[in-house]
Amino acid sequence: MNRTSLLSEDEPAPVAIDHPEGSSDLFLVCDHAGRRMPKRLGQLGVADAEMDRHIAYDIGASAVAVQMADALDATLIRQLYSRLVIDCNRDPSVPSSIPEISEVTAIPGNVGLTEPERAARRTEIFQPYHDAIAAALDRRAASRQPTALIAVHSFTPVYKGEARPWHAGVLYNRDARLSLILKRLLEAEGDFVIGDNQPYFVSDLTDYTIPVHAERRGLPYLELEIRQDLIASPAGQAEWAERLTRLLPQVWAEFRAASLS
Repeated sequence: MNRTSLLSEDEPAPVAIDHPEGSSDLFLVCDHAGRRMPKRLGQLGVADAEMDRHIAYDIGASAVAVQMADALDATLIRQLYSRLVIDCNRDPSVPSSIPEISEVTAIPGNVGLTEPERAARRTEIFQPYHDAIAAALDRRAASRQPTALIAVHSFTPVYKGEARPWHAGVLYNRDARLSLILKRLLEAEGDFVIGDNQPYFVSDLTDYTIPVHAERRGLPYLELEIRQDLIASPAGQAEWAERLTRLLPQVWAEFRAASLS
């Protein structure tokens, strides 16, 4: 390993691909699936307890997405290293791409990085993930397989001392169609509070995956946020995976019917 490389040969690849030949029109991604740290970086000066928090990864999101992919025979692409190394849902040019502070936690190992050190993170973690998404979408386009991109995330029940009332949120930028159909169907399931572009929203400045891979290609999409306390346990993960496995095909069928009418 040279001075500026990041991952050694015995470390896991940054990308996991489930069901690469999946038959479903639904195409799943999970930008913050894992919390691995390259051995070269240690833990960036971050305490063990902090690595169990949202600042390191989207708690529960990967488990939900994997179960959905299995049930739907849907391709799922997951990024396995911590967002503290580099956030794969941020343009690498923005400061939050490699955060020096996350929420209220300082990340000492991200302070004072050289450009070669930043470039290693982009080249070895960020780029392989997005190259994998682009290549899979290119193959689907070449085979004329219809595609809706579904990005699976999770959010904290409390942020900087403020409780968040939403059980889940649907996020979008220029195209709200899939998100608003899912919002309606989730609300019909029971007493769910579903955020409309809450607790976050998608934009070209704050996001990368949806603007680049969905909107630039003209693909329908939705970004789903699930509150972490609801999917922190295997039971909760199974419950939400079952619910979404049942509802997302309905969303897609309703969307396609409306598009043809």
